[in-house]
Amino acid sequence: MTHLQRRAGLPLGANPLYSQTVIPFLHIGPLAIPTFGLMVAAAMLAAYFVLRADLERRGIAAENPDLAEKLVAVPSLAGIVGAKLYHVLETPRELLADPVGLLFSQFGFAWFGGLIAGLLAFLWLAHSRRIAILEMLDAGSPAAALGYGIGRIGCLLSGDGDYGIPTSLPWGMSFPNGLVPTIERVHPTPIYELLAACVIAWWLWRAGMPEKQARRGYVFAQYLVLTGVARFLVEFIRINPRSFFGLTNAQALSLASILAGGALLWRLQRREA
Repeated sequence: MTHLQRRAGLPLGANPLYSQTVIPFLHIGPLAIPTFGLMVAAAMLAAYFVLRADLERRGIAAENPDLAEKLVAVPSLAGIVGAKLYHVLETPRELLADPVGLLFSQFGFAWFGGLIAGLLAFLWLAHSRRIAILEMLDAGSPAAALGYGIGRIGCLLSGDGDYGIPTSLPWGMSFPNGLVPTIERVHPTPIYELLAACVIAWWLWRAGMPEKQARRGYVFAQYLVLTGVARFLVEFIRINPRSFFGLTNAQALSLASILAGGALLWRLQRREA
């Protein structure tokens, strides 16, 4: 039984009502291409186009024509590393038992680890180009929200255990051939997160329209609040273990994100008063 199977802890004896045929790999001749990696690449591509459009409407791209590529590639790679490290450090016993297997597995990534590492890389690039930090964070927020949602579909295609608890809803799915198998019908939480991410990205894009760009920091503050709320809520139907106060680790960090975003909004409003 793998680490992810132990983490899921789902029974395998019920009859499936709807089975999802997972596609962990696409086989092209001798090549086996992981669909999770393909969706991460698709997420990076979508984030690039959104970010480039935002930099153009803010007038930043004219002076920094290569900035969009670097702002997507460098934080994305840093985010992947951070997400993996955060995930494996959550289970130190299993890391010590099989460090190579866990560190180089293509599955097992934590959103907040990726957010922290990606954000630090993003800030470093903005500072190196001498661009206002809050303006850069505003420009990157819609792209980050959309990229996260698209990347989540990689979890769905591979059936890696990021689904939810059992459900009788008509859109429930089972993953008998997933990397973390279950023949019970469960909430397809990656789809929920994609839908929420699309709505959040649209809202943030509207919040960054040219007539509102003078209010630096507001888009990023809303990103912290909205993404924190979305992740906090979806965790109630996820299979992640509870830690302190009955919350998952992701919920605790979601609360921190919400509080940080709220504090930033309060500070910005006080500055304008």
